[in-house]
Amino acid sequence: MSDLLETIDIETGREPRAAVIWLHGLGADGHDFEPIVPELGMPAAAPPVRFVFPHAPLQPVTINGGAVMRAWYDVTGDGRQDAAGVRSSQAHVEALIARERARGVAARAIVLAGFSQGGAMALQTGLRYPERLAGILALSAYLPLPDTVANEAHAANRDVPIVMSHGIQDPVIPLSWAKRSRDHLVALGYAVDWREYPMPHSVCAEEIEDVGRWLRIVLTPA
Repeated sequence: MSDLLETIDIETGREPRAAVIWLHGLGADGHDFEPIVPELGMPAAAPPVRFVFPHAPLQPVTINGGAVMRAWYDVTGDGRQDAAGVRSSQAHVEALIARERARGVAARAIVLAGFSQGGAMALQTGLRYPERLAGILALSAYLPLPDTVANEAHAANRDVPIVMSHGIQDPVIPLSWAKRSRDHLVALGYAVDWREYPMPHSVCAEEIEDVGRWLRIVLTPA
């Protein structure tokens, strides 16, 4: 198992049997989306959920002049992808999933969520995970290592619910990049719930409301 990352855990009730592992973006940390939990409208009467907000490893980031910050992988700015960094962080996320499994949460009750780099890692890990997950949520993100998905994706998550949402005014990850990722997944047979919002590289109230509604659906036991 990969070394376990430090996390911030928030539980909506005692003895959660569902979990959302939420991965932050480049240069942020696990505190970034911590305040979103009460805004998601998770009903008190629903089964309790554990929200897990990990801190990405500290590493130099090329596009930021080599400054050391929390990042799931390096960003060079020249179109090259840090495949080794992506796969290393995939192992970290898989270790967090394993911890939830050890805590008594079934794979089918685990959502992988993330913003920007974190959303890319949610897609990277979730599509390859060998047990069916509850869902994959990629906010303002894109599909990393797209040419490897067809050979590496696991059949267990062929029908996993996937939401990709993006701001139409995003100057960091252009809408066209995200659409290209969506189209790639659709061409591989995945059903992607695509959503656009009038915002830059951020989240907005309407998006948070939609995310909460979706989480209540995918985390409700059948």
